[in-house]
Amino acid sequence: MPAGVSWPRYLRMFAASVLSMFAGAQVVHHYYRPDLSIPEIPPKPGELRTELLGLKERQMDSQKQ
Repeated sequence: MPAGVSWPRYLRMFAASVLSMFAGAQVVHHYYRPDLSIPEIPPKPGELRTELLGLKERQMDSQKQ
């Protein structure tokens, strides 16, 4: 028995933690919306800009309304 609990309870806790980890990763992925395109010419050091694309889109949508 790991951690002093029964195997079924341990497996349920493990499954719940893995599922919550996957759900959290999915939420973060949708919030930040990474740019997965590969540029032809890599940017020079210091030129790489990162933006919160999901937040930017939501702000633009709210300003339009």
